[in-house]
Amino acid sequence: MMTTTLRPIEPLQREADGTLSRHFQVCVNSRPVGAIHLTTHAVFGPSVAVIQALRIEEPDRRRGRGTVAALAAEEVARGWGSRRIEIAVPADGPALRMVTALGYVVRNRIMAKELGTTAPALPPGSAGRPMTDAEFDAWYAKALVSYTRNWTERGVPEDQAAAKSRRDHETLLPQGRATENVLLSVLEHEGTPVGTLWLALRKDRAYVYDVEADPAYRGRGHGRSLMLLAEAQGVTAGKQLIGLNVFAGNTPAERLYTSLGYVPTQYCLFKPLL
Repeated sequence: MMTTTLRPIEPLQREADGTLSRHFQVCVNSRPVGAIHLTTHAVFGPSVAVIQALRIEEPDRRRGRGTVAALAAEEVARGWGSRRIEIAVPADGPALRMVTALGYVVRNRIMAKELGTTAPALPPGSAGRPMTDAEFDAWYAKALVSYTRNWTERGVPEDQAAAKSRRDHETLLPQGRATENVLLSVLEHEGTPVGTLWLALRKDRAYVYDVEADPAYRGRGHGRSLMLLAEAQGVTAGKQLIGLNVFAGNTPAERLYTSLGYVPTQYCLFKPLL
């Protein structure tokens, strides 16, 4: 009889930010066949566990070792007092099928697209420009609320969601509108502001953190124009890829990104621990 277990290879680690962390060997009848790294969430604390890495060696794959290891990790997380567990897996390969079968639900997905060397043109009458200071202040306040709502709609308690929203925005925009390698833009159509764009320029790619057409002007193609503006800014900055995050259930956005050639690269999933 084959028995798959987790064997700790270090004491329980307590990081400076309060995160718990521990590495385990995945063993079959005491024989190491892989590894798993389990932590608690840096923002949500011990109430949320995260499987940071799960690896089964090639000779032992496709035998259910990863499934049993993931279930064992859930038991460890329950012992830490966690009420939810999260994992991120590649869009290709068997991991997505495995965790979905275990009851994990897609929370969001990362999508990406290769950029060419020519910036796409915006539709006639549309143009992008930098946000003003006043526009940034109004946009920032709205962005905090919107991002908080994205998380509460997916079962995160409101206080935790609000804390994550504040922390993420402060981390990504430490100097506000003047933050280095960040472009905060307003899309205008025939002189009227119709949407906003937050684009970060990373080492090898551009990344869309936030894109939103004004509710009063939706359904007129401005979301597509905003994405073309993001791609044009990425090309101008010499980036080869552009990426973004889309929350599950945002069907109009998923359809738009797919129609523009974006493909999933990573899925982020969660599961309640009853």
